[in-house]
Amino acid sequence: MPDRVQTSVFAIGAQRGFADVLASGLLSRFGKDPMGLARVTLLIPNHRAGRAITEALVRHAANGLLLPRMAQIGDIDLDESLGALLDPLGEGEVIPPAIDPLERRFRLAAIIAREGKGRPGAHDPAEALRLACDYARVLDQLQVEEKTLDQLDTVDVEAELADHWAQARDLFLRVGRAWERELAGEGKLDPAERRNRLLNKAAERWQAHPPETPVIAAGVTTSAPAIARLLRSIAHLPQGMVVLPGLDLEMDEALWAAIGAPVPVTTPVEAPPAERPAITHPQYHLKHLLDAMSIDRAEVEPWLPEPRTGLAADRANLLRSIFLPARLSDRWVTLPAAERRTKGIRIIEAANPDEEAQTIALLVRQALDIPARRVAIVTPDRTLAARIVAHLKRWNIEADDSAGEPLPVTPPGRFLVAVAHCLAEDFAPVELLDLLKHPLAQSGDARLPWLEQVRALDMRLRGPRPAQGLSGIDASIGQPELREWWAGAKALLSPIARLPRDPQPLSAVVTAIVATAEALSDQAVWNGIAGRSASDLMQQLLARTGSHDPLVTARQAATILSRLMGEKAVRPPFGKHPRVAIYGLLEARLQSADLVICAGLNEGVWPQIPSPDPWLAPMVRNALGLPPLEMRVGLAAQDLAGTFASPEVVLTRAQRDGSAPTVASRFLLRLQAVAPDRHMEDTTALALARALDRRMPQVRIEKPAPRPSRAQRAVKLSVTELDRLRADPFAFYSKRILALRSLDPVDAEPSAAWRGTLVHEILELWHKEDGLDPVALVPRANLFLARANVHPLIKALWRPRLVAGLEWIVQQTLGNAETGRRMLDAERSGIMIVDGVKISGKADRIDRMPDGSLAIVDYKTGKPPSAAQVETGFALQLGLLGMMAERGGFNEDTARTPITGTATNFEYWSLTRNKYSETGFGHVDSPVLKKGRRSGLPAEDIVPTSERFLREALADWILGDAPFEAKLVPDHALYTEYDQLMRLAEWYGRQGGLA
Repeated sequence: MPDRVQTSVFAIGAQRGFADVLASGLLSRFGKDPMGLARVTLLIPNHRAGRAITEALVRHAANGLLLPRMAQIGDIDLDESLGALLDPLGEGEVIPPAIDPLERRFRLAAIIAREGKGRPGAHDPAEALRLACDYARVLDQLQVEEKTLDQLDTVDVEAELADHWAQARDLFLRVGRAWERELAGEGKLDPAERRNRLLNKAAERWQAHPPETPVIAAGVTTSAPAIARLLRSIAHLPQGMVVLPGLDLEMDEALWAAIGAPVPVTTPVEAPPAERPAITHPQYHLKHLLDAMSIDRAEVEPWLPEPRTGLAADRANLLRSIFLPARLSDRWVTLPAAERRTKGIRIIEAANPDEEAQTIALLVRQALDIPARRVAIVTPDRTLAARIVAHLKRWNIEADDSAGEPLPVTPPGRFLVAVAHCLAEDFAPVELLDLLKHPLAQSGDARLPWLEQVRALDMRLRGPRPAQGLSGIDASIGQPELREWWAGAKALLSPIARLPRDPQPLSAVVTAIVATAEALSDQAVWNGIAGRSASDLMQQLLARTGSHDPLVTARQAATILSRLMGEKAVRPPFGKHPRVAIYGLLEARLQSADLVICAGLNEGVWPQIPSPDPWLAPMVRNALGLPPLEMRVGLAAQDLAGTFASPEVVLTRAQRDGSAPTVASRFLLRLQAVAPDRHMEDTTALALARALDRRMPQVRIEKPAPRPSRAQRAVKLSVTELDRLRADPFAFYSKRILALRSLDPVDAEPSAAWRGTLVHEILELWHKEDGLDPVALVPRANLFLARANVHPLIKALWRPRLVAGLEWIVQQTLGNAETGRRMLDAERSGIMIVDGVKISGKADRIDRMPDGSLAIVDYKTGKPPSAAQVETGFALQLGLLGMMAERGGFNEDTARTPITGTATNFEYWSLTRNKYSETGFGHVDSPVLKKGRRSGLPAEDIVPTSERFLREALADWILGDAPFEAKLVPDHALYTEYDQLMRLAEWYGRQGGLA
């Protein structure tokens, strides 16, 4: 066997800060010559690693220095360029350019829609774009691992695959073949394929012509074949070096062997290996990389001498013990104390995520009291990171969040999304008001008068949704001033208003959205970093032409825009705290700080559950030789191990999330198993965080019972308000004395009051204009609904029930006429004076009975009051209207038929469902006491009883001094609009034995 070629491969343990140790080694090797470091070419995985190394070099340099040339070669998942160093410079083969990623997604979506015709989602451009995103991700994985479609086609697993997996693979192949033809026709490459060619070209060029200056690859751990070849070529250069992060050179051979060799490629018919490798071990991917480089671990040297004692050595031993493979976990029983030391490590278990975030913020605030102390918060949980950022603002600390802000939550992004949703929902009230109230809408001097008119429009749009489009909004506006303002506002909305409702090219929809946003904001939507980011995305979308510009509906366009914007992050270049950083797991690699807080250590968060491949079945991936998805767990373990390089490490988790208990991360459980040290549990910080927002002593809230003055009590009453006054005096007080009217929500569901008003108006028109013509009532209702400014869906849902109820009224009216009962009037208003108080009322219908007496009828679209309610004085309307009729209270209008006589019949005509009705709806209910009924009043007692309850109420609350007590009779206090005002939840249940 020939001798092995000498290589230069080095490692820096996970227990030591990679950037700082790398900087020290670079300065010791090249720092003596002022130009020595400047001659070095440093290949690093990404931009953030370059920033960390630069900062470390500055910290460790005694004097000024010229930095090495850095080029980013690594992770395609970070969407970062390779750097100019490896681009072709005209020599040799010219590598074709890469296709734009967004253009690739749209074109893949078109191919998926064409090739997958008939499959779920393929016809929807928004869903096709989502599938194209997943497809591009899988295609990149194949190209990174240098797997071809031909290899995928030859994988023989058809007999073992479920139908949906087989169909998915077939579609993947068809789309891939079509995509290869399109790329070949244009002379372009996929980004991953171009990167492979660039790396191969660099490796070949450096092997043929070794550089005269040092070339060092530092921090690269990706085991992709092209990168492994490049690293191997660098390691064999005369002045080449490879520095691997996190590789454990002190691990004994038995443990190194227990990690196992890379997963072998097997087919379903082959027996799996006797022992699977420890894929989730943090050293597995590094062992895989060494294997791909054909380097033995014995050939790897430490970059700087590894300390044998002290904190770094203790951390190395601890990490080695924590992540023992399962087959060697019995070592935990005999671990010496030296391998269990946890100095500088604390564990905090909070009750919930908010408490966890509060505790972390407090730790950060305490750490910043020490000059030059740097703090890093590492978490894969973006929601938790947002909580931490919010809590830090208590002390005006703006953390440098590496993930930035998603574009849709920035003002420009939110504004563009609001315009898209307004178009998608055809100017529905909620979406329209959301857009018009946005801070970018008419910002500047015109903002205040604009908001005043928007608030006036808000009041007009409360209740059920009006008709579709701007015409429905037009019909809702009555005031001339508001109508004049609305005309100008409509002009600003005209670009999206003029857009046809049938599918349009995406670029046309985006053009309309952009024009509307610019008109509404006076170009302010493009201001700032977020505005420029939004502008770049809009320009890319507007570049879609021809076959790359799909036909979309307005709703699909809004979905596409929201998804694409959600993928873009806005990172301010300055203005954040220089000593506080928040990292995701990828961004935290190679970073260092004096205090590192690892947050969100719960199973499913850290490590995250690997997302399944949506296109290729697991057995297909295994047969093809793709890296197992479980490797991501090992990478998460390596990320955690890297944080242990800091002198002080805090591990936090929440015992519950929003809805259920959580399970501690397997990494945290392993640490607690290895070192069951109660001193690691930090209860002090948790107690301080809880005390920081401790609740003030609870103030006992008593049931409100205001006593307004006599002058304030002098209000007019209607017959419908006496029930509320007697059951819930505080609600009456709020409505009539304080004049606090409850507002319907915007775009509300049709309420009982709305339905009742609609029926009353139809019946009033039927009586006044149609002369009670039985044939005219249903056409009258249809005409009324057609003219009503109500959303078509509400009309469609309500019309059948309304028509059936009205037909029952016609039948009931005709049946009454046959017995000699006739209708005198409908919707008749009246007044009467009782004890000096004016009482008003409106009778839905008054009939003349054959004996000359009066029948008082009240139409109900819902369930009518019970006879018990009438008997106990909590449904006085019919009795008081009868009292008003007997006193001549309905005869103020001399032009209408006089109403005289004694009220003897009291009826509720309910339009609710009734199985005994011929139309299926409608029945008559009466509170009159009848044979077989336990509750109710004799007909002759209803008016006197109602009068008695009326006079008692007037004497107590209107003319007297009784307090307006909240929920006086809870069983009959049915309305809830003033419950918050009376702070019901704070006292109800403690009063009068209520539970």
